[in-house]
Amino acid sequence: MAYWLFKTEPAAFSIDDLMARPNQTEPWDGVRNYQARNFLRDEVAMDDEVLIYHSSCNEVGVAGIATIARAGYPDYSQFDPESAYFDPKSEPDNPRWYRVDVLFKEKFSQILTLKFIKKMPEIEQLPLVKKGHRLSVMPVCEKEWNALVSAARSPRD
Repeated sequence: MAYWLFKTEPAAFSIDDLMARPNQTEPWDGVRNYQARNFLRDEVAMDDEVLIYHSSCNEVGVAGIATIARAGYPDYSQFDPESAYFDPKSEPDNPRWYRVDVLFKEKFSQILTLKFIKKMPEIEQLPLVKKGHRLSVMPVCEKEWNALVSAARSPRD
């Protein structure tokens, strides 16, 4: 099993939206960065665990956990001219963009904020805290996963 952090803007799709979906499952679509795409296509696997991270909002940080319910497959929105994620250069027999399905697992009682995460001594390698890293999908090592989940489940001031 591997661990991941997926960023989302809660105004577009939040942990609460995932909780409200039928079967609490949703395709994670619209990723349009090649490195993030490669993770979704080649590395994210069934039953991997995912930190759902809210970005571009008032309270930026980790909101909860999901698991991968379906490994990478073509993101069909790339073929839909009505979609904001349409890509006219992508072809069905050679798709450019991929997605996975995520299944809600847990919502934290409060957001584990980026400000708090940056102060955690256990967090050293996570791309999220490194300058210039803006990927929407990133791996998380097991040590840092455990530290983040533990902190998120613990009361904070």
